[in-house]
Amino acid sequence: MAVPARTASTHAAGWGLRSAVAADIEVIAELRATVMRADLERLGRYDEHRVRQRLRDSFSTQYTSIIVIDRELAGCVTVRPAEGRQWLEHFYLAPHWQGRGLGSAVLRTVLERTDAQGLTVGLNVLQGSAARRLYERQGFVVEAQDSIDVFMMRPPGAMASTPAKA
Repeated sequence: MAVPARTASTHAAGWGLRSAVAADIEVIAELRATVMRADLERLGRYDEHRVRQRLRDSFSTQYTSIIVIDRELAGCVTVRPAEGRQWLEHFYLAPHWQGRGLGSAVLRTVLERTDAQGLTVGLNVLQGSAARRLYERQGFVVEAQDSIDVFMMRPPGAMASTPAKA
């Protein structure tokens, strides 16, 4: 499921989505390399060429949306059909936009759309990645894992968790 383009309208938080175009591929490949580097290095899996090439090999303008803030590319997200579900991948935010609620807002928007269609969403996240907490807060649960990846899924309508009160 591609997230429809939104070029004129933005959300309350000042962000919007637009459809990816072929010219976005190298910017997104660089963003992926930047965002994933620390986790991949920690796991002994960082390869400067491979981290970019894996994005290039699977990039799809049909299923990828660009996250924009004031015409600036702030990140991207891909949601494509795979394995009988929607697969969330290539969800990256520029480092200066991380930790500001943007990832949660984008993910909620994507999940509202998959929920409306009654679709299960799957993803994988690297072991030890801080992104796992974001996914768990939105109702994703671990389905399987290995020494590198944690595979998670979220059935349609799964309730997001509420933070525990201190």
